[in-house]
Amino acid sequence: MYRTIQDFLTDWTQEYDSTLKVFKNLTDASLKEKVSAEGRSLGHLAWHIVLTLGEMGDKAGLKVNAPSENTPDPNKASEIVAAYEKAGASFTAEVKQKWNDGMLAEEIDMYGEKWTRSATLNSLIKHQIHHRAQMTVLMRQAGLKVPGVYGPSREEWAQFNMPSPE
Repeated sequence: MYRTIQDFLTDWTQEYDSTLKVFKNLTDASLKEKVSAEGRSLGHLAWHIVLTLGEMGDKAGLKVNAPSENTPDPNKASEIVAAYEKAGASFTAEVKQKWNDGMLAEEIDMYGEKWTRSATLNSLIKHQIHHRAQMTVLMRQAGLKVPGVYGPSREEWAQFNMPSPE
């Protein structure tokens, strides 16, 4: 859990940048990619990450500049990127302006439960990581380049003149 806003912002910046890097490798055609007919599409997963910034932010008392949670999935990858950039910047600004370190231990109502603000921020980051990982599988299936997040991706090892690990 986070003890300071700065600790959260440090993690948030890294995870936001990683998600943005993944989003920027999407193509319009790839947004329909699914593992199965019943599964979520690559575009839906990306859009879900965007919408969650506003939805969770709202439940936590933050006014995030994000599409409403019922906004249909866009057909263009560039629209997802733009909405994520706007919502991510807005979420960051809201946390910086409205919350302070002493508030992180306070409980707020989240989904019918009492969560601390710290736990809410932690959940938001883990939620994003979870869906971003799902997206990378669909990206490989769609033939897209997957950018490295916590280290080089398979394609990026070649930039170091090294074979990718097996």
